[in-house]
Amino acid sequence: MFQLLVTLVSLACCALSSDVSSPSILDPPSTFASGPWSLVQQGTSGVSGMQLAIVTETTAVIFDKVEHNPLMTEDGNPAWTAELNLNTHVVRPLHALSNTWCATGSFLGNGTLLSSGGNPIVITGQNGLQALRFFTPCQDGTCDIWENSSVVRTTSPRWYPGSVRIEDGSVIIFGGATANVLFNNATVSNPSYEFYPPKNINGFNGLKIPSPFLASTLNANLFPFVMELPDGNLFVAANQRAMIFNWKTNTETPLPGIPNGVRFSNPLSGSAVLLPLTPENNYTPEVMICGGSTLLDTADPSTFSSQSPASAQCSRLLLTAEGIAAGWKVEHMPQARVMPDMVLLPDGRVVIVNGAQTGLAAYGTVPDAVGPISNADHPAFTPVVYDPTGAAGRRFSSQGIPASTIPRLYHSTATLTPNGSILLAGSNPNNDITIGTEYPTEYRPHRLEFYSPAYLSKPRPSYKGLPTTVNYNSEFTLSVQLPPDTTGVTVALMDLGFATHGSHMDQRFVKLVSKLSPDRKTLTVTGPPTSRIYPPGPAFLYVVTSGGVPSFGHKTIVGTGASPPVDQGAIDNMLRMAEW
Repeated sequence: MFQLLVTLVSLACCALSSDVSSPSILDPPSTFASGPWSLVQQGTSGVSGMQLAIVTETTAVIFDKVEHNPLMTEDGNPAWTAELNLNTHVVRPLHALSNTWCATGSFLGNGTLLSSGGNPIVITGQNGLQALRFFTPCQDGTCDIWENSSVVRTTSPRWYPGSVRIEDGSVIIFGGATANVLFNNATVSNPSYEFYPPKNINGFNGLKIPSPFLASTLNANLFPFVMELPDGNLFVAANQRAMIFNWKTNTETPLPGIPNGVRFSNPLSGSAVLLPLTPENNYTPEVMICGGSTLLDTADPSTFSSQSPASAQCSRLLLTAEGIAAGWKVEHMPQARVMPDMVLLPDGRVVIVNGAQTGLAAYGTVPDAVGPISNADHPAFTPVVYDPTGAAGRRFSSQGIPASTIPRLYHSTATLTPNGSILLAGSNPNNDITIGTEYPTEYRPHRLEFYSPAYLSKPRPSYKGLPTTVNYNSEFTLSVQLPPDTTGVTVALMDLGFATHGSHMDQRFVKLVSKLSPDRKTLTVTGPPTSRIYPPGPAFLYVVTSGGVPSFGHKTIVGTGASPPVDQGAIDNMLRMAEW
């Protein structure tokens, strides 16, 4: 039955640096397509885009919190989940049974989207704190969300958890709270992690495993950043701290803390990204965290203000012994942001969108709230692009990028699309559906936004022949058509991730080894070297010209497409012994 459901470095811990001139080991600068970007505001999301994931080449799934949306299911209840057609902008209601407010999401190795945790508030539906929801993408418009907490659920309540897919295609669900709070605290914190499917590991047979790191990062540690590293360990960051986590041995190794008093976990929300992994840099990981706030997470929330300045700081850490010893390298965005989103582009750059210049996440907790209960103000309307390979001091640019006119504050999202555009959705700093205020609920017609980078206005490459599955170190050939001035190509294998609250679970860029034939018509590509460099699961493959212009990103499954391993004994013990 359960199988069917599955298918359906401590020495450097105190080192610190703010030297922006220290070199990275990323590839040397590439050529990027020049020219203006364009912005189209078109289409409705049906429900506010609190959580967003691309599931096929033409569709995205959107999760909202349970509220009185005008989009209705056929049984007459308001929908709070929907499938969006990226081409036609038609929205189809989906049927989550429980409240998805502030859940996390990751794709399993077989391509099924797993939504974990949620909220207890019930307008319709069920308490979502221990829910596990499954969505297996399809092409015929009939797929829907499946959940049944009597037979599959989390070990304990989780509101605002993080998650990450690991090398065997399973998912680790990390942290969160057991009740609604602005700041996590010892009374409601869930300082633990668990696996889906459950594992018998480290002496915890299917049960949650305590995390000293999460216990020590209160109070601002909701939606911790969790990333799979190329050695199989995890990078985990929350509040002002970070660590390397070996989940196989349950070992935590502290990393240097974020400089200058900046906090980046919800509700003092920043965003984070794992910079591109390439053969040229030997797949060496480097992380970057941007935005957040210097507000004290131990302060009385009634002393906070919607006008409290956000942080413009970006901090990079190279995860080698030398890089850790050197500490975080600090840069500054042109504009401060709390609640930003960071999205990897197929040309290797990072675009930073959404958020506010002042305040914090959530709503209704500051004395000078606006709109009427938003905790944040002064929306950041203009995206900024970051070139990780550029010279220090010259990596940020908004040249040629038009400003939005739609505030994207609390509960907003962004994601790269298969076409190479950036989709922006959401913003709902309200108790329920609110229209006509300064910061209304954003799901309305013509309120989806698609940013088209300059590369989409150039002649683009195209290809055919991508296998439905790409196994590790296996070669496959693509038939390519290239613009006449193309001198070479690279191949970007990308996990577009699951976006919510500035956290982009599993977002990833891996450059694949490739060779173009002399007649420039055939491209031979080698799959990722290991399941640690790219965990088994869905991916979008872009062929990128030497001029920085990507093809359409066609979808494949990395690995065999098999379900993650199942331990029935661990499952049975979890259902028998875990909180419920």
